[in-house]
Amino acid sequence: MASMKKLARLAFIARQFGYEYADIRQGGGSQGKGLVMLIVPDPSPQARARAEQSWAQFPQASEGFALPLLVPDEVELLKARIMFDLSTRHTEKQRLVIAGIGFSALSVGLGFKLGADTTAVIISGIVWAAFMALVPVSVVVNRRYKAKSIARFQAAGLTPVTDQSGRLRYVPPGGQLPGHGNPFAGGA
Repeated sequence: MASMKKLARLAFIARQFGYEYADIRQGGGSQGKGLVMLIVPDPSPQARARAEQSWAQFPQASEGFALPLLVPDEVELLKARIMFDLSTRHTEKQRLVIAGIGFSALSVGLGFKLGADTTAVIISGIVWAAFMALVPVSVVVNRRYKAKSIARFQAAGLTPVTDQSGRLRYVPPGGQLPGHGNPFAGGA
């Protein structure tokens, strides 16, 4: 699985050649556990000019030769957008349900592994209670992370947009999500 930093670098380089990061999801790779990043053509005049300049400066980039230099602040902002998109693909209620089911399944599995006596049931119950005590902590941590990310995106001038599923996303000023009036957009 590619690291967030590598994905952000890839999105940055793609941006230099006329593309724009659109979304990320899980489900890639041979086992379906990897990440799939959606990069779409950017039809804006600025993107076309940037692409022409990059191709003029780096004509052999497609063959693995020299690439544009990375701008650390822009790469970090792309990394933050990618992480935000991954962390907000489920609503808070969905995450609570997933955590409840997952922690319950883990506790039941532990109970079966330990045996069918009273001690195994008590240990499984304690483990389940400990896991469930972490749920409110994760909610607070996630809310703080989301607020910090939103403040960073607003400071960078990104525009909030709600996608078709109701998920909050942040795009560059004047940018659009795929399928929102962009004739070059791809489906997620």
